[in-house]
Amino acid sequence: MKTISILGCGWLGLPLAKSLIEKGFSVKGSTTSLEKISLLQNAGINPFLLALSENGISGDMDSFLSNSDILIIDIPPKLRGNSEENFVAKIEHLIPLIQKGGIQKVLFVSSTSVYADDNGFITESSQLRPDTESGRQLKKVEQLLQSNANFKTTVIRFGGLIGEDRHPIRYLAGRQQLENPDGPINLIHQTDCIGIIDRIITQDCFGETFNAVAPLHPTRKNYYTQKAKALGLPLPEFDESNPSVGKTIVSDKITAVLGYEFQNKTL
Repeated sequence: MKTISILGCGWLGLPLAKSLIEKGFSVKGSTTSLEKISLLQNAGINPFLLALSENGISGDMDSFLSNSDILIIDIPPKLRGNSEENFVAKIEHLIPLIQKGGIQKVLFVSSTSVYADDNGFITESSQLRPDTESGRQLKKVEQLLQSNANFKTTVIRFGGLIGEDRHPIRYLAGRQQLENPDGPINLIHQTDCIGIIDRIITQDCFGETFNAVAPLHPTRKNYYTQKAKALGLPLPEFDESNPSVGKTIVSDKITAVLGYEFQNKTL
């Protein structure tokens, strides 16, 4: 039985762990919350209380990594607003422990924020020109991991994450003067996130980079207006006085290399 360590059993990591356990994998999972230890344990996950900071790592990371075949890193940079957190430093503390633990395969959950909003079509070969601090630090972390010869890292760049309990329209409903009405959406459903990660693991597809967003890209105005109507929420209002900017993320490589078909294309 293969053992997979998931660093970060949050909104995506926890259901991913449950899915992998159902498929016969043994899963170690981490949380920063003592209250969640029993939740992980009840789900069949071997739980670990771990926390990464700029100054080091707390918790038994050695045991978390030892005898695992694959490490999935699914911890967000937490760099929105005025946050000055150093996500790169966290991963720099982690890398020597990955090597020490003998991990051969790493999957890093990144974001399409590593690309600029330049109104173009973006593939995995497009230049990385992040225009946010989060994107800049994710770019550096991707490079740190993939340049390390001691393990093979696959990077998966997810678009905006949505699911039954998570959708941006709940935040945007009723708001006014929203920017970029003609900008394309780049979203992906939780079910497809899990399905793609599962396919990477089962096909042993490491040392790769994948964009991962649903294949349809309606404009922000059309999509969020229709979604608000469908859910009976106040309609968002968009500012159309300025040109829209954005990017269209192309995920064709997922289908071509992994043979994966999106389950939630229309979102």
